[in-house]
Amino acid sequence: MVAFSSHVQPYNGFMAVHAIHAVCSHDCPDSCAVLVTVNAEGRAVKIAGDPSQPVTRGFLCGKVARYLDRVYAPGRVLYPMRRRPGIAKGPQSRGREHEAFERISWDEALDAVSARLRAISDRYGPESILPYSYAGTIGVLGYGSMDRRFFHRLGASRLDRTICSEAGGQAWNLVYGKKLGMATEDFRLAKLILAWGANVHGNNIHLWPFIEEARRNGARLVVIDPYRTRTAALADRHIAIRPGTDVALALGLMHVLLNEGLEDRAYIAAMTHGFEQLAARAREYTPERVAAWTGIAPSEIEQLAREYATTRPAALRLNYGVQRCENGGTAVRAIAMLPALTGAWKHRGGGAQLSTSGAFAWDKNALERPDLALASPLGRLGRVVNMCALGHALTQLDAHAGDGPPVHALFVYNSNPAAVAPNHNAVCRGLLRPDLFTVVHEQFFTDTTDYADFVLPATTFLEHTDVQGAYGHYFVQLSQQAIEPRGETRSNVWLFGQLAQRMGFPEACFRDTPEEMIHQALAIGPDGRSTNPGMEHITFEDLERQGHIALAIHADPEAHPFLPYTSGPLATPSGKIELYSQTLAAASLDALPGFNPPIESRWSETAKKYPLELLARKNDNYMNSTFANLPGHRQMEARTNQKLEIHPQDAASRGVAEGDPVRVSNDRGAIELTAMLNAHLPLGVVAARLDWAKQHPAGANVNVLTSERLTDLGAGATFYSTLVEVEKAENRE
Repeated sequence: MVAFSSHVQPYNGFMAVHAIHAVCSHDCPDSCAVLVTVNAEGRAVKIAGDPSQPVTRGFLCGKVARYLDRVYAPGRVLYPMRRRPGIAKGPQSRGREHEAFERISWDEALDAVSARLRAISDRYGPESILPYSYAGTIGVLGYGSMDRRFFHRLGASRLDRTICSEAGGQAWNLVYGKKLGMATEDFRLAKLILAWGANVHGNNIHLWPFIEEARRNGARLVVIDPYRTRTAALADRHIAIRPGTDVALALGLMHVLLNEGLEDRAYIAAMTHGFEQLAARAREYTPERVAAWTGIAPSEIEQLAREYATTRPAALRLNYGVQRCENGGTAVRAIAMLPALTGAWKHRGGGAQLSTSGAFAWDKNALERPDLALASPLGRLGRVVNMCALGHALTQLDAHAGDGPPVHALFVYNSNPAAVAPNHNAVCRGLLRPDLFTVVHEQFFTDTTDYADFVLPATTFLEHTDVQGAYGHYFVQLSQQAIEPRGETRSNVWLFGQLAQRMGFPEACFRDTPEEMIHQALAIGPDGRSTNPGMEHITFEDLERQGHIALAIHADPEAHPFLPYTSGPLATPSGKIELYSQTLAAASLDALPGFNPPIESRWSETAKKYPLELLARKNDNYMNSTFANLPGHRQMEARTNQKLEIHPQDAASRGVAEGDPVRVSNDRGAIELTAMLNAHLPLGVVAARLDWAKQHPAGANVNVLTSERLTDLGAGATFYSTLVEVEKAENRE
């Protein structure tokens, strides 16, 4: 382990205080470089942003600045635990969850879990075992490496990890072929910045200083979002669009700029495919027609289109909230086409950013070893189960319905599905099945551990080694282990390697160390350098020494700024930016973006019974459900915790006043919250925040209202296509 330079003082011949370079592995585009100060006793005493990392620039978000509160929290799960005999699964009282479990050794846990998985596989088939994980860590090893090897070799079902970004990612790739975007640092050069569904100040804070620098130099910030986020409140203009109508607005902007001849014809001719077809489609979306859907005045649509098309450079920060509607994939496709029509990509400080993850060419085959499935009892890869339909997967017990056997074992890590998965009530009904064997690898007692047969203690990013890219910048980073794991916590790599050996899998890859796996991810060649495209200048030793290294495309941004999509060919069927998608046409789908109101929206039949559109929002100071149990973080969210935000007119028509208890319901479930009037919401829209169910008096959260319906592209979650009704509830005295 290499200690990075810091204020180091000798102590009895040892370094009394030293700093270790780590990387925040939580699901955020910033992937911050972190310096962890460790004292002579091996305790982390300070955590700070690395000032030498060009995006982190020495500061951390409010969530991670208090990360030591999480590492040393008294509620950490520190030892393997097994459910006590006679204790039923289900919600436990906060702070007393440990009473449902008894401490056991790792040997006992590994033997028992492996034996049970083997028995389930033998009786029901290996596909009856379902892993469930997502981005509790986005470190390359922690997110998907030894775990994938283990489940491939076992023959388990595969999880379609679509809950967060798949709809938008597929949509972007249909247009551009690869998820690239303008460099975060180049936003400082923009003269107009559109933040479309992007709460930069809440969950992409390291972009904010570059936006502020641009504004000091005369740039304007316009936010398009149904909700008045932190970012919207600080913007030059907030456009409060109705949920699920982003496709219509994007096409309306196209209509105006094409009607007024504001497109860049030379760029379009050189770099795009299908312009004439798109232009014909856009002619249908007049500002007046779009205004009826979006709630935005025709004059404002015209003004925004002209401003965007005539300001250079113009930057567009598009985030994944846009794609969490039924038409979310199409929305991202349409919005992503705007910089192609104006030629914004040609100008440094112009273009767009959804994700930069396509630039990181990790050797996933070496890490995940899908070839191991050939040695499984199936002799092939297992079936695929969509993570957004977990409730259905756990409650569908007819062996002849669907593809493959019912799920009889669930292995959860890097996620908290009892809080974050849609259709919460169905998920919990499935988790309550006495015949479902559930293992949870976790740092705390969460909503999901309440249903576990075994709870296994997991490390934080300070307690293991990993390598990481980003989806908001272009730096490869090494995260070094800063402290010894607390208690008997263990990493994903260790856990699944040990389980594989207990299962008797003979392959040597199950004994690989984290350092060996990092070499595999980097595809280190005989000369010690990576052979991955764009990483050929990177060595493991340089990463150890420097902590972060820019990808080749971003190695010299001043002399050679990265301007994606300005030359070809691109990784699309036509080799160009596809305004008309050949891939969708071949699948007999609409090759052009078009607006279809979501099934759950104010235009649907369902709205007659449930007329309010719900935004099931994330908290600014949590990371999905992570941090929701920590008192300091909860205090930062105290104003909106357990609240339903509602427009005063919508409240008045229901006899609801500020502070009243309200019942929010639809056919899937109901939750009682406290009314909070918010005049910045569009009429007919309400908002509530995601929280742990166990933090609510009735053991529920906002996902009792959301559905398992999937997005139009990518089979993602549709959290923001949810209809509800609100009524005043009886006083909770």
